[in-house]
Amino acid sequence: MNFFSIRHLTRFRYTQPVSESIMEVRMRPRSDSSQHCLSYSLSVSPRCRVFSYRDHLGNNVQHFDIPSEHNQLVIVAESVVELHEHAAIPSFLANDAWAELDQLIESGDYWEMLLPSTFVAETPALLELAAKLDVRRRDDPLMLVHEINQRLYEYFEYEPKSTRVDSPIDEAIVNRKGVCQDFAHTMLALLRHAGIPARYVSGYLSRDRDAHDRSTPDASHAWVDVRLPHLGWVGFDPTNNLVASRRHIRTAVGRDYADVPPTRGIFSGTTESELYVAVHVEASSQPPALDRKLPIPEDWSVLVERAQLPPERPTLPYMDIQQMQQQQ
Repeated sequence: MNFFSIRHLTRFRYTQPVSESIMEVRMRPRSDSSQHCLSYSLSVSPRCRVFSYRDHLGNNVQHFDIPSEHNQLVIVAESVVELHEHAAIPSFLANDAWAELDQLIESGDYWEMLLPSTFVAETPALLELAAKLDVRRRDDPLMLVHEINQRLYEYFEYEPKSTRVDSPIDEAIVNRKGVCQDFAHTMLALLRHAGIPARYVSGYLSRDRDAHDRSTPDASHAWVDVRLPHLGWVGFDPTNNLVASRRHIRTAVGRDYADVPPTRGIFSGTTESELYVAVHVEASSQPPALDRKLPIPEDWSVLVERAQLPPERPTLPYMDIQQMQQQQ
């Protein structure tokens, strides 16, 4: 077993005071067969009452309203998670695996993870990439997924901030570079093109000194879950060419990023805003004390980075959407 302490800081600063902020947060790690969230706390400044619910996919969601004037909004999510060892994933399945997958789809409710969604669509650029990578029903489903995972790792150059949080997949495909959000969306589109149910996973990746991870350590991470016969949902990380393992900490799943952003909200005011995000994941072999304060890393000021530049526009509406944090 492995234990992880996670701190996720989000800070919005406004050039002029805003009169109200409404926010929805998806930062609480899931509890399922492979991981268990031992503790979770969400701190908000200015102070407010936080409400919770669970959506139809089992994601934990917190939401709050700050109806008073403020110059900044700070959200700090702290978690302690226990991860179990993952069963080894084979390289291939039986010869009749495609037929078994179709029977699984016919008897289950996977239509949401097979159809196009906000950021996952069969665009001309995607279809051209599918032809280039020979993405079609051949071999068996698991062999094809392994191959797509590796081919996207080789196809894309990983470059932080080369795309925006709302970039369509065409931008990354044409330029052959992006961040984990783009890798995941492209892989989802290719898998659904082949008729394989696949969903977007939002979470964190713990750094390993011996690994050669390309993803940024001071941001949340994204990868893909694939539904396969006999194996259930299996995670694949095309950014790092990995099968999701004891280092991948899941917070939410959905059709794509639009379903599971770490934060989503609006504010009232005539102002510009700046968004800063910092993530710190600390691994340990023993469970940490659940009531302890997580230490503030010495390099925390280095971890705090600007997630997006302030929007450039001559006039600003009274109601505006909060900037969203891209998963790097």
